[in-house]
Amino acid sequence: MYERLRVDRSTTVDRVVDALRSALFAGDLEPGTPLREQPLAEALGVARSTVREAMTMLVTEGLAIREPNKGVSVAILHPAAVADICNARFVLESAGVRAWFDADDDAREQVRTAMRTFAATAQDGADPEAMTETHLAIHRSLVALTGSERLIATQDSITGEARLALARVDALRQDARQQVASHRKLIRLLERGELDECVEELRRHLAGAEESLLEAIATPPT
Repeated sequence: MYERLRVDRSTTVDRVVDALRSALFAGDLEPGTPLREQPLAEALGVARSTVREAMTMLVTEGLAIREPNKGVSVAILHPAAVADICNARFVLESAGVRAWFDADDDAREQVRTAMRTFAATAQDGADPEAMTETHLAIHRSLVALTGSERLIATQDSITGEARLALARVDALRQDARQQVASHRKLIRLLERGELDECVEELRRHLAGAEESLLEAIATPPT
C-alpha cells in the first residue's frame, strides 16, 4: 500500500532546490545560464533524477525556463516582467497598508521587527543577499497585515522572480543607509495611521524599485 512513498528522496529534492535557489538569488548562476543535469548531479552528489525534479520545481516557480531541444536555463527577467511584478507588488502591499488598523498585534509587530532586522543588516559593505532577504521581509510583512495566506503566497511567488536581479540591485546601489531611511519613512507613516500618505509613499518606493531593477538587468555581470 505504501511501497511508493519515499520521504528521504523528496527531502533530497528539496535540499537541491534550496541550493539552486540560493545560487540563483546570490547571482552565482546568471540569467540565461544552462542548468545541466549531469554536472549538477556530480557537483551536488545526487542522482540525475533528483536534479531533474528540482529543476522542474524551479520552472514552476518561474526561476528557470524549459525550452524544447535546449533544456533548462535560468530565467531571464525582461523589462515587461519587471513592470508587471512592481504593479502586482503595489496591489498586494497597499492592501496590507490599508489593513493596518484591522490587523492583529502580532502582524503589526512583525512589520516593526522586519524593519529593525533590515536596519541592523543594512550596513556599509553588507552582503547583498542578506540585504535582499531582510529587505523583502519588510514588504512581506506588509502583505501579511491582510491576514491572507494566499496573498502572502502570491507575494512570495512574485518576489521570487524579482530576486533573480535583486541581489545585483543592492550590489549596484551601495546605498544601505538611504534604503533604511526610505523604509523607515514607510513604517512611520503606518504607525501614525496616515494610510493614504503611506500608500502614496509605497507607490513612489516601488517606482524606484522598478527603475533599479531595470538598471540591474541592463547591466552586464562583472
